Amino acid sequence: MSEEYDLLIIGYGAAAFSGAIKASEITTGQAKIAMVGTGPLGGTCVNVGCVPSKMLISAARNFKYISEPRYPGLTADSYHSDTSKILDFIRSGVRNERMKKYEDVLKSYGNIDLYKSRAVFTGDRKVKLKDGTELFGYNVLIATGSKPSIPNIPGLNDAGYITSNEFWDLKKIPESIAIIGAGPIGSEIGQAAARLGSNVHIIEKADQILPGIPRDMAKRIMDAMIKDGVKFSLSAAVERVHTKNGTKVLTVHKNEDSFELEADEILVAIGRYPNVDLGLENTGVVYDKQGIIVDADLRTSNKKIYAAGDVVKQRYKLETLAAKEGVIAAQNIFNHEAVKVEISSFPVAIFTQPEYAYVGYSEEDAVSAGINYDVRTIETSDVAKERILRNPEGMIRMISEHDTGRIIGIQIVAESAADMINEASVIINSAITVEQLIDTPHVFPTVNEGIKLAAQSFLRDISMMSCCME
Repeated sequence: MSEEYDLLIIGYGAAAFSGAIKASEITTGQAKIAMVGTGPLGGTCVNVGCVPSKMLISAARNFKYISEPRYPGLTADSYHSDTSKILDFIRSGVRNERMKKYEDVLKSYGNIDLYKSRAVFTGDRKVKLKDGTELFGYNVLIATGSKPSIPNIPGLNDAGYITSNEFWDLKKIPESIAIIGAGPIGSEIGQAAARLGSNVHIIEKADQILPGIPRDMAKRIMDAMIKDGVKFSLSAAVERVHTKNGTKVLTVHKNEDSFELEADEILVAIGRYPNVDLGLENTGVVYDKQGIIVDADLRTSNKKIYAAGDVVKQRYKLETLAAKEGVIAAQNIFNHEAVKVEISSFPVAIFTQPEYAYVGYSEEDAVSAGINYDVRTIETSDVAKERILRNPEGMIRMISEHDTGRIIGIQIVAESAADMINEASVIINSAITVEQLIDTPHVFPTVNEGIKLAAQSFLRDISMMSCCME
């Protein structure tokens, strides 16, 4: 006989924890909840994603500032990086975050049972664990996340490779790395590794890095990465891989020609694949290679089973989106609120340097939606605080609805773009107009003043303005 739960959650990452906590809050701790998962508690973000990668990026940025001071009069007589110590520190930081925000948090909820096991559906809302234990949920939330996608390249398996999952287990950063994929993961790790002394070469099949972002913004970031020593082969593909004298050799095809690239390690970073190997055929849940198909309420084709996070077929794979969806699923299950997911309102950030972040509509999105819009782009060099900080040049782009002046999209390339985008998210979600933003005082000097300047550029030539001009 199976153990029964009010809510059975498959997975224990961001979406799972958010769903379990919200369900507990809604039911004042009365709901009997089970979370079932494999691997370290907390899922991708805290263990092999957001937390370790941002620690590495921060370490590399600090080293960059030491080796190349931005202000005259500052010199460093000697400096070096010990990447083995950096990676040890990152692993320690990950353990601390996992304990503080997942393991210790779980102890506060006596109504949540944790099962560390792979779960396979054997019927409608029924799963079997590896040891034979059977669980049944009157309601089910699938939040199993995603895993790295691996390309079918001859010789790759034999030569060996790592993904962003295994990178953090390295004893030190390799002297040379070939990265397959110039998306967020490959670009972030690649730039950080190059700053810390690794010889990095990124191969990307698209004709720009960070495919999907505006080409001019991608070029700003790529130019900065090239200055950091990163080499690129765009519009290129790895044909095969072999080893020679202990070194990995990639045959790269580009422009109807091929060349060989040697590296100590290969990092595969071509994207992520949803964890749908769950026996879903026994549940009636419809899915494809891009994930589980849900409606706007996050309900699957089985009306008692919901899905949230990276396992869902949707445009973004974001920790913040996963966490929000876990909350929405719990609200819809226990409060029957029919809360909808508004994916377009979620901010997105890529932590290269300069960073890239956006929220709302891009110009391409606005055209596709048939929106009559206006757009302005300013340089971050127009912003006093950016000049004071001697930040690399970036840009801020703002899109407004032509008839109403409502701001519908903001895109930023800047050193602090990921922090700036939070204000932009409030602007978009509050349906603020260009004139309302201009009327909102901003502290001078701050980098966020750039967002206000972008709005002011709809009305006047900002090069003709004095500081703090309203």
